[in-house]
Amino acid sequence: METPLCTPHNIQICEVTCDSFRIGWDMTPEDTARATHFFIDLSRKESRDPNRFKHRDVPTKLVAKAVPLPMAVRGHWFLSPRTEYCVAVQTAIRQADGDYQVSEWSQVVEFCTGDYAMEHLQQLLDKASGSTGRLLKFSVFYRNQHPDYFENVRSECGGLMRPSLKDNSGSHGSPINGKLSGVFLSCNTEFDTGLPPKDSPYGSLRFQVPAGSLLDANTSLYFADFYCMYTAYHYVVLVLAPGGSDGDNFCRGRLPKLDLSSNPFLTCIAPEAPGEEPLFCHASDVILEVLYTEPLHLETGTVEQISGHHQLMSLTTANAKKDPSCKVCNISVGR
Repeated sequence: METPLCTPHNIQICEVTCDSFRIGWDMTPEDTARATHFFIDLSRKESRDPNRFKHRDVPTKLVAKAVPLPMAVRGHWFLSPRTEYCVAVQTAIRQADGDYQVSEWSQVVEFCTGDYAMEHLQQLLDKASGSTGRLLKFSVFYRNQHPDYFENVRSECGGLMRPSLKDNSGSHGSPINGKLSGVFLSCNTEFDTGLPPKDSPYGSLRFQVPAGSLLDANTSLYFADFYCMYTAYHYVVLVLAPGGSDGDNFCRGRLPKLDLSSNPFLTCIAPEAPGEEPLFCHASDVILEVLYTEPLHLETGTVEQISGHHQLMSLTTANAKKDPSCKVCNISVGR
């Protein structure tokens, strides 16, 4: 009878991305020479399946031919970004009858996948570019909230709308989720009037500020996300950060930077002659969510009652989950 295989130990996870990782472990020289296959049991931490491969079972998870360690694991599961996983390994020798001699399972090791890398965000950007429609003129950024919000800003914050941490709405792998703070603004206008919509799902009062107060040649503009919520319309998340600010430094290297004068989402065209105003345009067929990374004082703009209703709660995006089945806004590395 063959000598039993030793249990793999000292499991190591490295080079973790949003959809791949490398895994290695320690084996005796004898086992390294004998092993023909590796079995890898991977599951999400919060829903771990306690059923593991048993001796002589037909493997139902990843079976890989033995290769030098650490081995790359990619494409065998739909790994999701920013998700905690549990992994264990087993070594095996395939025998002449097709059965396996196997080791005991290793200890369970936990790890967490990463954010979308720049290449993944570029894929999202490319998809978003195909859904934007033509550019429409706009003149103000605005933010709708309930009266209590603005009352609190005045009484507790000295009139300053302070940045708050981006929630987990949209694509799970967006690098700004839970990491970058800002004040969310809108700039979409109604097609027929060129003005902000009369209705809002966020509240009956609207703060609005001239576009040129926040967007000029010294401002950095970044693409951060593209998603939908089981609806026909799509959202594009942009980050607006003054050049050299903490927000700008955070986004640089993490998010694709957009050319202010030439991109499909939000543009600022410098005036051609002295005395003329810059031209600001927004994409017409997507809803833009603009995260401005600095505090905003109410005195830089105006706060007024909107003329329409504000009960369109189906349009709110707080912690909204992205539709994983949408072919328009999903890429192949998880949601």
